[in-house]
Order: sequence, then C-alpha cells, then structure tokens
Amino acid sequence: MCALILAAPSRTAGAEMLHVVIKNMAFSNVPATAHVGDVVEWSNEDFVAHTATARDHAFDTVIAPGKTGSTTLTKSGKLRFFCRFHPNMTGEIDVVPEVTSAAGARNSR
Repeated sequence: MCALILAAPSRTAGAEMLHVVIKNMAFSNVPATAHVGDVVEWSNEDFVAHTATARDHAFDTVIAPGKTGSTTLTKSGKLRFFCRFHPNMTGEIDVVPEVTSAAGARNSR
C-alpha cells in the first residue's frame, strides 16, 4: 500500500528585520516586498525628528534625530507610509502573507 501525504503551507516564526534609513529628508533602502510578521526598523540619520506613519493609521512611530523606531507588519497589502512632519516624504511596501513550503523553508522574495 502506498500513501500520499500533502503538507499544506504554514506560517513560520522566522520574521526578518528590514532596515529603512531616513536621511536627507527622504526614506531610503525601502524594500519592495515584505512579509506579514517582518519588523521594519526606521533609522533616522537626519538632524530633525521624523515619523513613520501608515496612511491607514495602522502605526505612527516618532523617531528622534539619530534614533531608531520599529514597526511589526501585521497585515498583507500595499503599505503606504509618510512622515507627518514632512508629508512630502513617502514610501510603500508590498506586504505579502507569511507562507512557508512543506519543508519549512521561507518562500523567496
């Protein structure tokens, strides 16, 4: 007798730390894609305070000059963000569901 076992994709606890730099009044090093559960670390290298604020109000992080802040990505979809203090500073990340293969390896980006 032969049995066939299919494993469904499952979530993994392997969140990644994504580093976004705020410098010269702009967000830089913004990844195009991230996964639910990943953490975005915002590093403010400017001489003035900034925010990382989601357009959908999911988060609003104030980052002092020379400091960092972080946000955990909790839902999939297009994440649009901006600085409340400097609204011309904008960015976006495509957040996709966290899925692993049957072998447990994280899907490639």
